[in-house]
Amino acid sequence: MSTSVIESKGYIASIEAPFIQEMAEITHHMWELGWDELNGGNVSYLLDEEEVAKYINILEPLRVINLTFPVTELAGKYFIVTGSGKYFRNVIKDPEANMGVLRVSKNGESVEVLWGLRNGAVPTSELASHFMSHIERLKVDPTHRIVLHTHATNVIAMTFTHDLDELKFTKTLWEMCTECLVVFPDGVSVIPWIVPGSSEIGRETAKKMKDHRVVIWPQHGIFGTGSTMDSTFGLVETVEKAAIVYNLIGGREIKQKITDQQLADLAKAFNVTPKAGILNV
Repeated sequence: MSTSVIESKGYIASIEAPFIQEMAEITHHMWELGWDELNGGNVSYLLDEEEVAKYINILEPLRVINLTFPVTELAGKYFIVTGSGKYFRNVIKDPEANMGVLRVSKNGESVEVLWGLRNGAVPTSELASHFMSHIERLKVDPTHRIVLHTHATNVIAMTFTHDLDELKFTKTLWEMCTECLVVFPDGVSVIPWIVPGSSEIGRETAKKMKDHRVVIWPQHGIFGTGSTMDSTFGLVETVEKAAIVYNLIGGREIKQKITDQQLADLAKAFNVTPKAGILNV
């Protein structure tokens, strides 16, 4: 990968920036897993200004894109996001064409493109859902940084065959793998089917983000959040693994499973608090 230097300003704009590398690697990995076919899936990553300024000229935006939804809570914040209509399999080959670094304007009504999104490309069509989710997660977790949306295959399949009550859905996932309750004691949330790319689906997802790090979109995919790329991907990966086990069991008779008492013992051993209303102990 090449590095370009903007000599007149003394900035180094490099696709070898750690945050660009992380995005390229994680999108490629999700594509390899079969979670992000065609242009499915999108990721946004909240960045520190100091970190961005090491690699990108933040004084001269390339262009401005108006938002259809104001995000005053994110005014002045920096993000790297995947582009609309871009294929995850291509990100690692040409990051600058498939991703962009943005800064939210001071009034929160537009974003300034600082790097990437070449040839007039625009941010993901799910930007509303991402920004709204960032706003809610930052209220409860100041270390929050990542919103990751992917079409995790087995999670989608599970939404066809399982009751979509989120307490029941969570309990089933907890019962599939011993690690699940430890990884997501806050459970998963589920919203109704809503047209993707809309402000409505963004608002409904954000409501759930007040209490959860995982939101499932029935017949569509999953939204996961976290403070690092590794922890966020690991969270989604664990939910997907539990869904795989559920789907493998299918309609076969279950002769033994993790009991409510065992789940409670597990929570005590790992010092986590299970979401209320699920375990009967």
